[in-house]
Amino acid sequence: MDDAQISDNRDRSRFEVTVEGHVAHADYRIDGDVITFTHTIVPPALEGRGIASRLILHALNDVRARGLRVVPQCPFVAAYIRKHPEWADLLVEPLD
Repeated sequence: MDDAQISDNRDRSRFEVTVEGHVAHADYRIDGDVITFTHTIVPPALEGRGIASRLILHALNDVRARGLRVVPQCPFVAAYIRKHPEWADLLVEPLD
């Protein structure tokens, strides 16, 4: 996946990457300056390769650059932020 391009597909409200013909994506909705991540989907053919983590890392970097705050409704995004507390300052509310 090193050469795969992660992009923010704003028309579809998701960060996405295509690997080997499969699309992995992190869906979101934006309300004002808050982005709510709703789902992270990695096709079974791509599971176990760290693609979701790279997708969320890219998304959080973009979110920080845009000055947005995060609501991690998606369990994967919440778990990622718990594991990487350097992103906790982006949260609207602390995680449990």
